[in-house]
Amino acid sequence: MTTVKAYAAQNADSPLAPFSLDRRSPETDDVEIEILYCGVCHSDIHTARNEWQGTMYPVVPGHEIVGRVTKTGSGVTKFKAGDIVGVGCFVDSCRTCSNCQDGLEQYCENGHSQTYNSYLQDRKTITYGGYSTHIVVTQDFVLRVSEDLPLENVAPLLCAGITTYSPLRHWGVTKGHRVGVVGLGGLGHMAVKLAVAMGAEVTMLSRSPNKKDDAERLGAHHFALTTDKEGVKKLANQFDFIIDTVSAEHDYNVYLSMLKTNGVMVLLGVPPVPAQVPAANLIFGRKSLVGSLVGGIRETQEMLDFCAEHNIVSDVELISIDQINEAFDRTIDGDVRYRFVIDMKSLKEQEN
Repeated sequence: MTTVKAYAAQNADSPLAPFSLDRRSPETDDVEIEILYCGVCHSDIHTARNEWQGTMYPVVPGHEIVGRVTKTGSGVTKFKAGDIVGVGCFVDSCRTCSNCQDGLEQYCENGHSQTYNSYLQDRKTITYGGYSTHIVVTQDFVLRVSEDLPLENVAPLLCAGITTYSPLRHWGVTKGHRVGVVGLGGLGHMAVKLAVAMGAEVTMLSRSPNKKDDAERLGAHHFALTTDKEGVKKLANQFDFIIDTVSAEHDYNVYLSMLKTNGVMVLLGVPPVPAQVPAANLIFGRKSLVGSLVGGIRETQEMLDFCAEHNIVSDVELISIDQINEAFDRTIDGDVRYRFVIDMKSLKEQEN
């Protein structure tokens, strides 16, 4: 075991603060990673503050990890010391169920092991995430990262990137499709970049008129203000796909009216209350309202390679670890464009 420095929440009301934890020494198939950068996801906040219930304290969040391999187990063939790698939202799965066999580990029928606030497959070892100096992960759940991209901007691809890439890829978005993106935040700005790179004609759908310039800078072809009732009426039957990234309560029916016949609306956000969707709004037009999680390991690697090929990264604000509580508050307030990323060098410097 190796003791490493981290930041953890001790309970739902406490700020994150310095914490020490033990990482296992690399076993046969393990990769030890020095964490260079870790993105700050809204899921980290929900978990640290027990807003989804079930948080196991102390909790060390962080599942958008980019780092350098420092050591490998004797059976590791995919990586070597010095490689730049990534770790996303989960670090293992049963590997035997039908979903795992199909490369859909995120939907593991026996429960995948999330990167933090979860259990390893032994069902007793608690996982601790990327707000730490090092992590040890089995090689099959480690991803190769291109060094041609700025690594701090790559980190959010491990969650925000794959969360938006997976549905675009699964439903076959390509040239000629018209895609609406609801919400310009950490997920929304990645959805715009990825859909544009796939050849789609992209419209940003937002309640905030001040998002227009940024939407265009990110590559959106059009901007529509969803508080403009007359403008919304003109968008009826316009989109093949709508990617809804919003976690706040909102009316899905407004956006379903914008879908063409056979259109698909994909939910990525998790609002706090159930939605009311009349069956007729789906039946008339044979429309689909679906959800999507992140992607499996194979698809996540595909996403990273796609982003490297198309020079796609997340827009980030780099922070030091001692700014993490302020970053949580600013994330809740929507005061970030579009993802905070922790420079983990700042945590290592606290060791000295």
